[in-house]
Parts: sequence; structure tokens; C-alpha cells
Amino acid sequence: MSDLADFNLTEAVDAIRDRKVSSLELLDACFAQIQLAGEELNAFIWLDYEGARKFARKADEALEKGNWLGPLHGIPLAHKDMFYREGKPCTCGSRIRKDFVPLATATVLARMDAAGAYSFGGLNMTDFAGGGTGHNREFGDCHNPWKPAYVPGGSSSGSGAAVAARMTYAALGSDTGGSIRLPAAACGVTGIKPTQTRVSRYGVMPQSFSLDNVGPLARTARDCARILSVIAGHDPLDPTSSTESVPIYEEALNGKAVGIKIGVPETHFLDNVDHSVGIAFDNAVGLLARRGVKVECVPVPFIDAILAYGGVVDSVEAATIHAEWLRSRPQDLSPDISWLYAGYAVPATYYLEALSRRGPILREFSKAVFSRVDVLATPTIPTCIPTLAETNIEHQSVVGEGKAAKLWANTRIFNYLGLPTVSVSCGFDPNGLPIGLSFTGRPFGEAGILKVADAYQQETDWHKRRPMLPAQGGSH
Repeated sequence: MSDLADFNLTEAVDAIRDRKVSSLELLDACFAQIQLAGEELNAFIWLDYEGARKFARKADEALEKGNWLGPLHGIPLAHKDMFYREGKPCTCGSRIRKDFVPLATATVLARMDAAGAYSFGGLNMTDFAGGGTGHNREFGDCHNPWKPAYVPGGSSSGSGAAVAARMTYAALGSDTGGSIRLPAAACGVTGIKPTQTRVSRYGVMPQSFSLDNVGPLARTARDCARILSVIAGHDPLDPTSSTESVPIYEEALNGKAVGIKIGVPETHFLDNVDHSVGIAFDNAVGLLARRGVKVECVPVPFIDAILAYGGVVDSVEAATIHAEWLRSRPQDLSPDISWLYAGYAVPATYYLEALSRRGPILREFSKAVFSRVDVLATPTIPTCIPTLAETNIEHQSVVGEGKAAKLWANTRIFNYLGLPTVSVSCGFDPNGLPIGLSFTGRPFGEAGILKVADAYQQETDWHKRRPMLPAQGGSH
């Protein structure tokens, strides 16, 4: 079972197609991993094993009849518990929505269903996707599978932990300030935040109208490319979704990045990075350079303005979305999202200024960076991964909040800019926790950043390393 759980997503699809394994066997392999360390990691909020078995049997029966359901045929998946499915629970990680049952199904889930996948559980997350650490007062904290005392990243904490621990072959997450890339980096998996509007948000719990994104976390860049091709594209149910055509992203992945120009930022992203993170980043860029990638230092303008404006947009829009609960049920909201109240203190003129400056800043940022290089490389998280205790805002107050804020110092920037960014693993810190490396591209440049990520993974084995789960008696 452990060997079957170790397949990456595209390997699992190929194994089903070649009839080397059944969908039901893959589902059982995932559940064997959950039984092994599910309690220690607390990556799931709910599970539906019996319901999933029915879908697995249908997928296996379809193949027996010669019916191939699509590029995700027979793959069991679990997702962050904020994607609505008609008739199924969707807690959004919150006490307030503990008993919420949606009346509609998210477009991304419907598209994955149509491609042959099925869901078997809801993954842990921070309350209303409002934090980056993995703390959850209502359902219990999610833990890092490499070392359970440490944060798994957030807010898609269960998605990162479950993919790394081989409890699911991939998972959807959301990203408003880094919530796909942070758990990808902290748990040593691959995660992509697409271009703003690239993926429909219909049927997905919102936090910020202007900053929310949906994307996959998986073992490899190719896995992410497979899923992204399925879920991307215009959706009439989400008028904000782009009409830009969707390529088959896997076609860009040939394991090579020769001639691609990668930029290393002159400021901010490498300021005050922990030593081991800086070394891992330099080694990764150096390896790519030796494989034919051209590396150049580039300016990254307007960073202070981007951070300030992004914070304004996020706090105002999140406060608006949660306004009724902030007024009527403040006691049921966790301390991790107390920052929502800041949105009430922002003048309307500041909010409108933040929105109106977004386009001009994106144009100038893109001109400064992408007129010189194809892809910008940065550390995903500039510090070593902290512990859950160190970042517990409820108990550590200002100290915990400061340590938590360092996690997303490099990620929030690309939400305001709306640029696509992918995070891959590029090493381990002295505590044995993963280090993340990000590649950012032009708007709708997902194929380019996935190409570089895949080329890097062809040359390294960081993404193949798996944690030894607590029940196995070790930390690696």
C-alpha cells in the first residue's frame, strides 16, 4: 500500500490506464496512510470512505468496458474544506460553518469530476482561510508531516500536509496571500497560484474579491500542469474568470529550460533570509545556470507600495465578506483572523486608491522585470519553518504574529500583482524542514513557470523525498 501511495498523480493515472492498479486500490492506499498517521497530523476535517469506494468502483467498471473518463481517471483526491459540493459538508475550517451544507457544486470540482477524479474528504485549513500557519481552534491544528511540532503552512495546511504524507495524490487549495505556496514550501510539495482570473472561483468560499485564487498542490510540476489544464478556463458562473484560451500545460514540459532567462531580485525577496534558505536558493539557481538557464539580477520596483496596497485590499474585502459574522458572532471567530477588523478602519479613498493603482503598478513591475527575463526566481518563505507554538497568536500575541508574518513576506506581493507563481522544494533547513523555491511569470505565463519547475525537478530529487510519518518512528 505504501508503494501505491508513493505514486505521483500522473504516475497513478498511467498505472490505472495500463491496468497495473485499480482506482479502488489507490483509494485504499491513501486510507492506509491516513490510518497510519492521520491523528498525529490532523490533516482532515472529514472523510467519506464508503462514498468514495462507490466512485472508485464506477471508475474501475468504466475502464473494464473500455470507457476512459479523462486525464484524471479514477484518481482519489481530497481538497481544502472550502470547495462547495452539493449535499456534502463544507466547514470552511470555521465554527460558524461547522454544519454548513452547500446547495451547489464548485466549478473546479465539477471539472475534476468530469475528468474522472473523485473526492473522499475535506482537508484542514485555518479559520475561513485567514492565516498562514495551520492553527485551527475548532478542528485542531494541522501538523507538518516532516516534524509535527512545526507549522505546515496555511491556509491550505491540510492540503500541503496530506499531499506530502501520501494521504492524497493531489489537493486543491486557495491562495489570497500565499495560501497554496506556503504549505507547498513548508511541506515539501509543489503548488501553483495561477494568474488572477485564470481559474473559476464559483462555489469557493471567498476572502477577497480581488486577490483570491484557486490552484493545485501535488508532488510534481507535471501533476500541477495536469490539474491546471482541467480546472482553468472561463466559467459563465464566474463572470470574473478570464476568457483567455487554456493550453495543455504538460506539452511545455520537456525537462529542459535551456535559454530561458531567470531573474534574481536585487532587493526585498533576499533581504534578511535565513542562511540555510539563502544557500539553498543560490544552489538551485546555480544548478539551473549550469543546465543552460541564463541568470540575471533584476530590479523589483514598488515593493513597499505593493505590500501596503495589497494589505488594504485584503482587509477591506475580507471585512466586507465577513461583516455579518463580525457583528453577530465575533466570539466564534478565531484569533488568527482578528485582522479582519482592520478593514473597518480603512477609508474608502484608500481602498479605491489601492485598486486603481494595481494596473499601473503591474505594468511598471512587468516592464522592469519581464522586459529582461522570462521568469523571476525567489525563496518562497525567507525563513526556516517555525513551530506551531512559536506562531500561536492566541498565546504568543505580538511575538507569534511577527513570526507568522515572516512566512508570507515573499508571497503576498504576487497576489496584488495577480501574477502566476509556482513553488517547488529545493532543500532542507537545519531542523529537517523543507525549503521552497518559487518561479513567477508574466500574466497567463503558467506554462513557462511550470516548464522551469519541471526542468528543476528533472535535475533534483527534493520532490521525491517523503516524510517518515510519526507512526513509522521517525521524522524523515
